Amino acid sequence: MKVYRLSTETFIPASLDTVWNYFATPINLNEMTPPDMSFEILTDVEGVKMYAGMIIQYKVRPLLNIPMGWTTEITHCEEGKYFVDEQRFGPYALWHHQHHFEAVAGGVKMTDTIHYAIGMGIFGRIAYSVYVKNRLEGIFSYREKRVKEIFG
Repeated sequence: MKVYRLSTETFIPASLDTVWNYFATPINLNEMTPPDMSFEILTDVEGVKMYAGMIIQYKVRPLLNIPMGWTTEITHCEEGKYFVDEQRFGPYALWHHQHHFEAVAGGVKMTDTIHYAIGMGIFGRIAYSVYVKNRLEGIFSYREKRVKEIFG
């Protein structure tokens, strides 16, 4: 099974505490996900901060408006530094997403590193090259745009 990697860096002109508090609040995922995915958090996360062991269930519609369940676990979380979400159930054979935050001059450097696999052998590789790679890059481009709108 082929494992792919996507890494992005975003500069956010805000304090580390402000950025951390925003990203460590799961309900804010709604603001950062493209509307065409019809992203819906099914777990009650209102007023909850992220913690290691937290399980979050979602419904997404990434392709042709077909609903798909997705369950992730926050496997690691160090306040103000990083957290990791891993898929437990969902569309990927593997999903491991690291979110790192570092105070830098004038704000925060946020680094996302995703390792993911599609499975399905040659069909998964075709899906990657035809759809998945561009879709994920588009999702993270949208998120970067939204972060700039939210934080200025």
